[in-house]
Amino acid sequence: MQKFCLAIHGGAGTIVKEDMTPELEVEYTKGLEDALNAGYSVLEKGGTAMDAVKASVVSLEDNPLFNAGKGAVFTKKGINEMDAAVMDGLTLDAGAVAGVRNVRNPVLLAEEVMLHSGHIFLTGKGANDFAIKQGVKLEPDEYFFSQYRYDQWRAIRDSDMYQLDHKGDRLVTLMKDKKFGTVGAVACDAHGNLAAATSTGGMTNKRYGRVGDSPIIGCGTYANNKTCAVSCTGHGEIFIKAVAAYDVSALMEYKGLSLQEACEEVVNHKLVKIDGEGGLIAVDAKGNCSLVFNSAGMYRGFRNSVGESEIAIYKEA
Repeated sequence: MQKFCLAIHGGAGTIVKEDMTPELEVEYTKGLEDALNAGYSVLEKGGTAMDAVKASVVSLEDNPLFNAGKGAVFTKKGINEMDAAVMDGLTLDAGAVAGVRNVRNPVLLAEEVMLHSGHIFLTGKGANDFAIKQGVKLEPDEYFFSQYRYDQWRAIRDSDMYQLDHKGDRLVTLMKDKKFGTVGAVACDAHGNLAAATSTGGMTNKRYGRVGDSPIIGCGTYANNKTCAVSCTGHGEIFIKAVAAYDVSALMEYKGLSLQEACEEVVNHKLVKIDGEGGLIAVDAKGNCSLVFNSAGMYRGFRNSVGESEIAIYKEA
C-alpha cells in the first residue's frame, strides 16, 4: 500500500493575524480540523480519493464560517447562488454545477451530475431540477442566512461594487482587503488514485449570474492520475484566464516539473504576472502534497499516511 494524503483549503486572500480575534482563529482552526478529519478517516479505512474529498468539502459547506453551502454570500438580488465541481483522476470523469439555490451540499450535486446526468456541467434552474430528481437534499432560504454575510451584502447592495469574501465590520475597498471565499479538497488514496472537489458561494453582490473558476474544469478544479489533483481559490476571473488548475498538470506532464515546482510556477509566476491573487492545493499519485499561495494567507491543512500534518492560516514568516 502506497502513501496516501489529503489536503484542504477554506479560501485565501487578505487574511492576517491582526484582523483575527483569538476566538475566531480557534473556530477557523477547528473548522479546518473537522474537515481534515472527515476526509482523512475515509482514506484511513481504505476509501476512495473521491469519497475523501467529498467528505471534507461537505464538512466545510456545513460550516457557516466558510463561503460555501451554509455560509454562502448574497448576490445582488439578495439570494444565495452556489457553484461546485468534482473530478476523478482515474477516469477523468467530472461533474459541475453553477448558480444553484437551496442545495445544502452543492458538491454532492456535482457528483450526481458526474455519475447520472450524462453531462458534465449543469447551471441554474436545470441544475436545481436535476437535484430534485436525484433526491439531493435541499434547504429553505433561512438555512443559508447569516447575519454576517447579510451585513456584508447590505453595505454595498445599492452600489455597482462587488466584494470578495472580505473580513471585518468595516467596508473597505476591494483592493485593500479581500478574501477569496472558496473551499476545496484534493486527495491521493492508497491505490494511487486522485480526486479534486471545489465549492463556493462566489462574490458578495455578484450580478448577471456571474460564475467564477471553481466549477470550471481545468480552471478551478482538475484531477488526472498521470499528474495531479488541484483545487484553486482566488479571483476567479484571473484563474479562468490562466486555466490555472490544468496548467499545473500540463507543466508536470509536458515539462516534467515536480508537483511543487509546477504549483509554484503557476501561483508565484504565471498568476502574479496577470495580477492574479490566491492559491491552490494539489496532490500527486505518489502521495506528495503542495499548498501554495501568493496572498497574505490561506485557510489550509493536509495530512498523510507517514505522519505528517499541518493546519495553518497565515503566511509563514
